[in-house]
Amino acid sequence: MGIRILGTGSYLPPRIVTNDDIAKSLDTSDEWIFSHTGIHSRHVADAGESTSTMAAKAAQKAMEAAHVQPEDVGLI
Repeated sequence: MGIRILGTGSYLPPRIVTNDDIAKSLDTSDEWIFSHTGIHSRHVADAGESTSTMAAKAAQKAMEAAHVQPEDVGLI
């Protein structure tokens, strides 16, 4: 029995929080946040969305890319 990667998938929550959004609540700026973190924005999960639900969405995309059904997959 061989092991193969047939497809990959990813998922990012649609809601994006920018440094400007964060800076409005804090005494800081986009530039300061970027200089200390190296990021301009981040995707944030909505209420009711967990790492498990996001992983399931990514797995579904991987199976679609591989053209396989869940019952055809031995391990994710």
